[in-house]
Amino acid sequence: MRSAVTVCQVPQASAGPFVLHDPLPEAFAKAAAYGFEAVELFFPSADFVSVARIRELMEKHRIGIAAVGTGAGMVREKLSLTDASQARREEALEFVLRFIAFAGQLGAPAILGSMQGGWSDAVSRENALDYLARALRRCGEEAGRFEVPFLYEPLNRYETNLINRLEDARRFLEENGLGNVLLLADLFHMNIEEVSLPGALREAGPTIGHVHFADSNRRAMGLGHTDPIPVMEALADIGYKGYLSAEIFPLPDSDTACRRTIDQIHRLNITK
Repeated sequence: MRSAVTVCQVPQASAGPFVLHDPLPEAFAKAAAYGFEAVELFFPSADFVSVARIRELMEKHRIGIAAVGTGAGMVREKLSLTDASQARREEALEFVLRFIAFAGQLGAPAILGSMQGGWSDAVSRENALDYLARALRRCGEEAGRFEVPFLYEPLNRYETNLINRLEDARRFLEENGLGNVLLLADLFHMNIEEVSLPGALREAGPTIGHVHFADSNRRAMGLGHTDPIPVMEALADIGYKGYLSAEIFPLPDSDTACRRTIDQIHRLNITK
């Protein structure tokens, strides 16, 4: 398993669960200095910075791109793939597709989290899930052009009323025949929704394509009440070889969050 840390360049998400908010050259340098193997990017739009510039930073710091988030579409523009308005759904899908192309050129997957939206009085649960399935199918197809998967993240009940548990998400992908779409297992969300973290990971098995490595309070692992050992054992049992990415609050500060995260990963001997 490989280590990654989040890098945010969206001012509206300055209070969110992202570790590094420095300008990109400094953020890449910090991530590499702490020993992370990759960064997970959160940008305001897919044209925020060129692919060429990111490649320069990757080469300079010998660091990879673990994944690219799309949530700025919700944070900045309230875009959702399950909006009651067809025009807004199409706008949201185009926003995500542009990020898929950006990430794909870097050999990385894009993530659908908050932009999945939810159901409401304006759109029924049945229709919202249908919209979601159609969007995921299109996203999986687009990601396939770059030979990377697309990542779908079940969120906790306070952030979406669609799908909250890994097993429900796995079944949703299967029932809708959604190829090239994998699940993002976020340990913070799972602490709210799952009966057992290791049990949920084992049930989801090979459908897991990315992991957000966060403690129960969304701080660095070791600062909450999650026991990481059975979690890591479960990931090893299912043959997971992807990233453990720190999408966490930079508390008490970003440097401490980086240091504690990488120390935990090294302590558990799970970086490879």
